[in-house]
Amino acid sequence: MEKTATMLWFATDAEAAAEHYVKALPNSKITGVQRYSKQGPGPEGTAMVVSVELAGKPYQLLNGGPMFMPNESFSTMIYCDDQAEVDFLWAHLGEGGKYSQCGWLKDRWGFSWQILPRRFMELMMTSTPEAKGRVFAAMMKMTKFEIEKLEAAAKG
Repeated sequence: MEKTATMLWFATDAEAAAEHYVKALPNSKITGVQRYSKQGPGPEGTAMVVSVELAGKPYQLLNGGPMFMPNESFSTMIYCDDQAEVDFLWAHLGEGGKYSQCGWLKDRWGFSWQILPRRFMELMMTSTPEAKGRVFAAMMKMTKFEIEKLEAAAKG
């Protein structure tokens, strides 16, 4: 068992969200489901906590009721190897949610994700100061990251 895990609080859809997230990321799986009993605050037999690994990292998804809702102060960043991966994750995780600026989206449950190509990070760490400025300016105009446009900005 890992020393830490991220807990995501859902009103009622933790199990559906776990299934959705697992389909999005390689090396992901549901590792366990704890269900409410007669004595629990949730309906008997429904998921209380769903344990998952997302890209090999542990998460706990709790059906805790509607009193706490997710917000932008917390997000999960996913580093992508190519545009196809960016496009897939952008569509899959954003389905039924809302898209924002600079690769951020909210999924249908309100959780924030940033879908970030590794190439953006490489350009920001290895380019000249002028090229970094152009890449950053290009990124600020994007919702979903577009690697080809970042590359073009780096070249000037």
